[in-house]
Order: sequence, then structure tokens, then C-alpha cells
Amino acid sequence: MDKYFLKLDGEGIIKYKVIEKHIKNLIDCNKIKDGEKLPSIRNLASFLKVNNVTIINTYKKLESEGYAFQKIGSGTYAKRRDINKNFRREYSNVLKKIANSGNNDYLDFTDESPNGDFFPIKSFKNVIDEVLDRDGAAALTYQEALGYDGLRESISSVFWNNKINSEDILIVSGAQQGIDVVSKAIVNTNDGIVLEKPTYSGALSVFKWRRADIFEVPMDKDGIDINIFEKILKKNNIKCFYTMSYFQNPTGVSYSIEKKRQILNLAQIYDFYIIEDDYLSELIYDKRIKYNSFKSLDLNDRVIYIKSFSKIFLPGIRIGYLVPPKKFKDSIQNSKINTDISTSSLMQRALDLYIRKGLWRNYISKLNLIYSKRYEYTKSCLKKYFKNKIKFNEPGGGLHFYFKISDSININCLRLFRIAREKNVLITPGTLFYKNPKEGQKYFRLGFSQLGDEEIEEGIRILYDIVSDTY
Repeated sequence: MDKYFLKLDGEGIIKYKVIEKHIKNLIDCNKIKDGEKLPSIRNLASFLKVNNVTIINTYKKLESEGYAFQKIGSGTYAKRRDINKNFRREYSNVLKKIANSGNNDYLDFTDESPNGDFFPIKSFKNVIDEVLDRDGAAALTYQEALGYDGLRESISSVFWNNKINSEDILIVSGAQQGIDVVSKAIVNTNDGIVLEKPTYSGALSVFKWRRADIFEVPMDKDGIDINIFEKILKKNNIKCFYTMSYFQNPTGVSYSIEKKRQILNLAQIYDFYIIEDDYLSELIYDKRIKYNSFKSLDLNDRVIYIKSFSKIFLPGIRIGYLVPPKKFKDSIQNSKINTDISTSSLMQRALDLYIRKGLWRNYISKLNLIYSKRYEYTKSCLKKYFKNKIKFNEPGGGLHFYFKISDSININCLRLFRIAREKNVLITPGTLFYKNPKEGQKYFRLGFSQLGDEEIEEGIRILYDIVSDTY
């Protein structure tokens, strides 16, 4: 008992919440094993010099939160297998509560999109005014189920050099809706779906909801492990492979052109389709990384391409687009129409004009200049503080880093999240990115888009202090 509760002994009046928190931490970091018997109520109360009711309340609270279970006539036992079960809700509630409170004291490393302070409000307002003057009420009332023709044409000409027909482009309300629309159109119960491991939590949720048969393939430095991938393809009937081709969320990995060609070849051999989520490919800082999407290399019409303007532009402007293969064009278009009929007509027209005027390219150039400097600064702080305690790759672009906590450090990402939150630092735990959350307990993601240099260094220093205390 001493090795578990010595730190609490002698702290004066001990409330049950203090004991509860201490036992949770011991279970989270595996000092108390799953299924291990906890001290009896009488013995623990005597050791900590509290009354029996305090320990009874502690154990009841642990049971209600999934950290313990009772065996009648035997006692109370630790329970680890459900510690991640409600964490997604806890994480979401924490972020919502902080956002709604207007509390700006937090150093928030959780965001995945550019800082709104850099958004060109004045120029976009002028574009909206021009659209309203030009189109009048039609800009607000006219609905086009597949998207505004002008925007589809500008996407075709500006981003694809007219290599993709505007009639094959479908406007959606961001990448998340794109994934949802595609899954509803082509994924049925027990269909085989391959995901990267780890992967974007929003996509994982969609395919789980569709009750697909999900297979995971670990990530290498230039994309998924091809050998493991092909073994899965040989043994199973796979319908789709979902991938984020640039600065993958969360690992930050970008696919090499060689690996893309290998996967496209496998798609033809094993008759599956690639759902490409082209995530933040505009933000390439390392000039050795060249842009070639799966879609641009696709010779056999095997790629369902999804692109969001919301992530790179402004989350509140919910616009993206997808390009389906001819085989699924009608079913995906019908799925979109059944989902929400159409995306905001005014925002589509404004974005179209913004792109045509060349303002989009100017904005992206500005973001690259700002975030390449912030990326380099964040990287230098990480190397300065963490050294060998936390491993991370250098993605060469995007807006985040992904970390593996050294096995010699006695802390997992859930405990790190909770301790950091108490110190006004917010991170994204790795458990959110895995089909089996336990596989992500030694990982976390750190986004640098919302913070200045001083805030970034302060947040990293606080995380370093937390990790050092458990080293």
C-alpha cells in the first residue's frame, strides 16, 4: 500500500476527490494493473487517516467513471479497459466549455486550421459586396444542387488546368461532409474499408457509423506500409482505401509519388477505390516535397477526390468539393442532394470571384510565409526542450506535429492532457486517432496555428516540465 498511497499520507485532511484523482492516475499510467484488487475500505481509510465513508465515496465514484468494479464479497478491483470509452466526449466538452466561456488564458495547441486573424476580411467583404451588386437576390435565393456553376468552372480552370470537367465537380460543405456523402453513397454494412493507422478521427467515426469492416495499415515515413496493405488486399474484399495524401492528420506524413503509384496500381489489381482527402497541401514549406495528388496520377478513374476550402480559408465558410469516378458520379450526387440540397449560394459565388481575381493565390502565399516561419520556430523549441524524451517527425508543411512519448516516461496522453489542461495548455491526445484507442496512449498532436512565438515556447516548456516530473 505504501508504494501507491505514500504521497497522500500526511497531507492533512484528505477529501475523497483527492484520493479518487490519485487512484485514476495510478490506473492510467498502469501502476495499478487492470483487474488488480484495490485496498479494502477499512485498510485504506486507516492508512490515510480518513473515515470509511470517504473511501466508500471514492470507490463509488471510480466505479461510475469506469475505473473500478466490485465483486460481491471480494472487494473493489481496478478497471483499465474502458478508460478511453468516454474520453472523446470529455475532450469535446472541454473545448466547447472553454470556447463558450471566452477564456483566452489557454495555450491552445488543438486547432487544425489557420488563425482567423490572418483572414482577409476587407478584401472578402469587398468581394461579397460585388457579388450582391452583380447578382442581387439571386445570390441569396438561387439554389444549385450540385454547386454554383461559376465556382465549379473556376475550380476546373485554376486548380486543374481544365483537366477535370466542371460538370464532374460537386460542391460540398467541407471535407467532413464530403467523406460523409461518399460513405453514404458507396459504403454498406460489412464492406471492407482500409484506413491509415492512425487516422483522422472524423473519418474513423463516419466509417464506424456505416458499420464497415475496418482494417488499419500503419504509417511509414512516406505513406502506409505497402507490404501490410497488400496482405490485407489479398485476404479480404476491400471496397475503399481512405487516405490523407499530404501532412496526414495526425502523423504529418506526406506520400511519396512512388508510393502513390504503387497504391494506384494495387487499386486496379484488387478492384478498390481510393478516397483522397487532400488536406492542407497548400502549406508546403520543404521544397523537396512536390505536389502530385493521387487524383492527378489516376489513369484508371480509381480516385474519389475531396478538397476543403474551409480548412485553409476559414472554418466558418463551409465549402469544399469532390470529384467522383464516373462509376459513382450519380450515386454520390444523389447522396449530396439527399443530405442538404445545396451549400450556401452567396459563399460559393463570393469564393468563385475571390479565386478568379487572384486573391486566393495571394492569400495562400501570405499563409505560407507566416506559417513556414512559425513551423521552424516550433520545431526549434521542440528540439531545445524535449531532446530524447519525445520523438517527432518533421512534416515539412501543414499546421501540426505528432509525438511519441518515450516508453521510459511514465505518463500516457490522457494523463498528459488532463495535467496540461490544469496548467492552461491544451493538446490533442493520440487515442482519438485509433480504432483501438489503447494503441494511441503514447501519442499526442500539437498544432501551432493559433499561437505566437512566445506562447508556443511557453506551452512547450510547460509540457516539458510535466513530462520531466514523470521521467
